[in-house]
Amino acid sequence: MPRIVKCGLIQCSNPINDEKESIEKIQKAMFDKHLPFIDEAGKAGVKILGLQEIFNGPYFCPSQDPRWYDAAEPVPGPTVEALIPYAKKYEMVLIIPVYEEEQPGVFYNTAAVVDADGTYLGKYRKHHIPHTSGFWEKFFFKPGNMGYPVFETRYAKVGVYICYDRHFPEGARMLGMNGAEIVFNPSATVKGLSQYLWKLEQPAHAVANGYFMACSNRVGTESPWNIGEFYGTSYFVDPRGNFLAEASEDKDELITAELDLDMIDEVRRVWQFYRDRRPETYGKLSDPNA
Repeated sequence: MPRIVKCGLIQCSNPINDEKESIEKIQKAMFDKHLPFIDEAGKAGVKILGLQEIFNGPYFCPSQDPRWYDAAEPVPGPTVEALIPYAKKYEMVLIIPVYEEEQPGVFYNTAAVVDADGTYLGKYRKHHIPHTSGFWEKFFFKPGNMGYPVFETRYAKVGVYICYDRHFPEGARMLGMNGAEIVFNPSATVKGLSQYLWKLEQPAHAVANGYFMACSNRVGTESPWNIGEFYGTSYFVDPRGNFLAEASEDKDELITAELDLDMIDEVRRVWQFYRDRRPETYGKLSDPNA
């Protein structure tokens, strides 16, 4: 029997861009804005749904304002717990990216994975942390320290790779070696050099590793930082690099695609990229001094 899984991605603009408002109010507005889209996905029969990077608020990393530390929470914590009933109601796996506080003063850019029965399966912490004009992420996040886990959900083996991670093929390969069938990349990225790379790197990961990629990005502009326009264009791509569904550049929306997981085995029987690896020649890849 074919293994076809309907998946969804939500891209959303931040509804309150006013630094005079409390973080709690800003986060609640963004959380509440997502709920109708989550309901829409569930009613449409989506089985695995991915949300965008730090979905319940703005992308605050253009600042270096410690007030945004108050946006962090444990994982699992309040946001994950608030969405578990939706997973249960629709029997839908959820990828929930939030700002995590592990302990006082220790923060990560994290995505939780909740299975279709509401079980919390675990989390991925973003490994590669940019620190450059407009993206002062090392002020807010430690690099991930939990490896590249793959989560055995009811419908598929799911991996997560967050935003800037997508520029690094090594982690994408590790996810494939760990058994990922679908890799979700929740992002917050604006127009400029990265827009060209957006449709280049992730299809390449899909082809090089023989899995599906589900790539989400927010939309709109966010004050007071105004670093540019988040260009949306969330999409699904298959192991051959074909685009299966693509969102607009500027609209809040849900996109869906049916992923035929049997294609993974079919493609890997043709392109034997795992069989033909030469790890004995890759020593410098794991040498921090290289």
